[in-house]
Amino acid sequence: MDVATVNRDFAAAGVELRASEGTPNLEARDSIRITDSAPIIRMVEGGAGHLVQRRWSWPGPGGRPVYNFRSDGREFATGRCLIIADGFYEFTDPAESGKKRKDKWLFTRAGEPWFCIAGIWRAAPDVGEAFTMLTTAPGPDLAPYHDRQVAILDRADWVAWLDPAVSAKTLLKPLPAGSLAVEQVG
Repeated sequence: MDVATVNRDFAAAGVELRASEGTPNLEARDSIRITDSAPIIRMVEGGAGHLVQRRWSWPGPGGRPVYNFRSDGREFATGRCLIIADGFYEFTDPAESGKKRKDKWLFTRAGEPWFCIAGIWRAAPDVGEAFTMLTTAPGPDLAPYHDRQVAILDRADWVAWLDPAVSAKTLLKPLPAGSLAVEQVG
């Protein structure tokens, strides 16, 4: 995906994107690791979306990175963001297959080249501004692989997620069957 595509798709959703820090590089990468920078969108005054690159994870208790955060029952009145992605990985225990390494699975959004994950961002004293992905119970496509799922939002819900007046509980839910495509990789 490129910035022009992201701008076009957000404009269609009713969000004007601004890149006040310059146009971020949305280069293709095999994966984004914890502490890497990645593109997020957050709201700024005037209702425009702010497209920036920020660190994935902030230091939590004991210095462990907070890269996923359970959304169950929470509202997130501040710091909401959208995390731009074209896929995500989950790993399963290979014990049944006799292999030593975990099996790696790539999940993409069926019928869409890219999507947004609900997230929150904050300023962390040690690392600056950083974000984390929100999780929900898994939908039927992901349940065989993991007991949690990143909170992927429908395009129609992007604007609502960026508005803290809209209840998070109405937006953060498992995806229905057939929403994700899965492929074993690596």
